Amino acid sequence: MSKINSAVREIHRIDEIALKDTWLVGLHPLIKVLVTIIYIVFTVSFSQFQLEKLLLMILYPAILFILGEVSFREGIKRLRIILPLVCLIGIFNPIFDKREVFIFSDFVVTSGMISMITLMIKGVLCVLASYLLIATTRIEKICYGLRQIHMPAVLVTQILLTYRYLSLLLSEAGKTWQAYSLRAPGQKGVHVKAWGSLLGGLLLRSMDRASALYESMTLRGYQGEFHYSNTITMRWKDVVYLIIWCFIFLVIKYI
Repeated sequence: MSKINSAVREIHRIDEIALKDTWLVGLHPLIKVLVTIIYIVFTVSFSQFQLEKLLLMILYPAILFILGEVSFREGIKRLRIILPLVCLIGIFNPIFDKREVFIFSDFVVTSGMISMITLMIKGVLCVLASYLLIATTRIEKICYGLRQIHMPAVLVTQILLTYRYLSLLLSEAGKTWQAYSLRAPGQKGVHVKAWGSLLGGLLLRSMDRASALYESMTLRGYQGEFHYSNTITMRWKDVVYLIIWCFIFLVIKYI
């Protein structure tokens, strides 16, 4: 129960960070979405032996942590489950690729080791860039930026509704767990015989809530796509921000 409540609080905490009055939060959401996509594309484009150039890409999240006034410690804490999974990418490369690259103090460094480290750094940087986008931009503005680059409305709607009502689903799961705990005091976890009924009950309640939500959206004129605010204007600093980062990425990549 405490873990579920903690997860809900973390979601609300990220929303609070995105409401801060900082210079980065005030940028146009389309620009921030574009810069994040371009950064991810450049990051994954480095080959396994361009480790020194890849390390320079740390500059982007480092600066955004400062401009967005986002705590690096809290960011790592929130991503503590995802980052180890990301680091598992390429963990078997040293086993299958044993080609010798160089020897350092009698230690043989193989190409598999270098590719493993490169893949780990790529995964961590891409996750951090995505987190910084969410932490400095409201989900509605992110979806607005995605629609501006003509991402399908169905996908954008799924992203918006999933993020917006994830906390509600977690709250329902917390109520289910609390009800089960009251009926089975002293028991650790949920007995395997109760898994089906608990998940089935949660699914049925979710379907009922989704039906009520869709009916309310339809009554308010929903026809398959949300209409986001069009009052966000592009300013010169937004364009300069995009140009500067594109220039930096190009310099790191090709010079």
